[in-house]
Amino acid sequence: MQRSISSVLRRLCAGLLASSLAASAAMAAYPDKPVKLVVPFAAGGGTDTIARALGVGMSQALGQPVIIDNKPGAGTIIGSDAVAKSQPDGYTVLVATFAHAINPSLMPKLPYDTLKAFAPVVLMARGPNVLVVRADSPFKSVSDVLAAARAQPGKLTYASQGNGTSAHLAGEMFANLGKLQMTHVPYKGAAPALTDLLGGQVDMMFATAAAASSQVAGGKLRAIAVTTPQRAPALPNVPSIADSVPGYAVESWYGLFVPAGTPADVVNRLNDAAKKAATGPEFRKQLEPEGLTVSAGTPSELRDYIASETTRWARIVKENNVKSD
Repeated sequence: MQRSISSVLRRLCAGLLASSLAASAAMAAYPDKPVKLVVPFAAGGGTDTIARALGVGMSQALGQPVIIDNKPGAGTIIGSDAVAKSQPDGYTVLVATFAHAINPSLMPKLPYDTLKAFAPVVLMARGPNVLVVRADSPFKSVSDVLAAARAQPGKLTYASQGNGTSAHLAGEMFANLGKLQMTHVPYKGAAPALTDLLGGQVDMMFATAAAASSQVAGGKLRAIAVTTPQRAPALPNVPSIADSVPGYAVESWYGLFVPAGTPADVVNRLNDAAKKAATGPEFRKQLEPEGLTVSAGTPSELRDYIASETTRWARIVKENNVKSD
């Protein structure tokens, strides 16, 4: 009997060892095919630009192509849902933004549980949004916008890259704290929103610095103010909205997530690759002039930041009665 039991235990241990070695070999082989970065916005916007710049560096670090997959719509929910329902194998990665933390408060019936459906990889960068108008706009200051909005409630329009995005909530907070009415016009990304702003279909946009910087530098848009409490180092001559609207503060950010259940070794490999890409001179050269600060920390740092932002915006949404359009 003892020999039989010993034999069974040996076979069981051998099986467990084989399984462990096979799993280790699989992890060691990651990645053995292209990795996909899902951008929940249309091509050409700030998030798309950042994802493509990051993808170049990550591809070099991973030794595999990194493909950008644009899935715009529904305030980033379409792209996020696609990642949440994908295989947790590290080959489908979400490029998340401010909307990731605000959507649970704005849209309680999400097709996924934001805090449970994703595993954090890295917080890449943070920065201000910028209130921009066309170069020929009569608005030259926040005071001009406030005066016009109060004189004709609801007439002024502001574009965003979608419901629940930083550009949307920046406008909502501006209207609520400024005690005025404006009309929100959502798009499926920053690029089409900026196109209509330049074409005169909308009056202004609280755009991310990454999306608007080239148009501001080219003289096609005028930067009126930044959304962070202090002036942005990259835009030292542009005042803060808080100077005219006390208590105003909105920050945009960019982070990577994978589906929950992705092996820790794979998450760490992606984190390492993203850090190498984000801290490289080419990535910094492209992003820092746009007012973004590179973070590139640990997965737990992104987890804590998201928890804090989700709680903060849940309170703001409730206190200001912010509604999704």
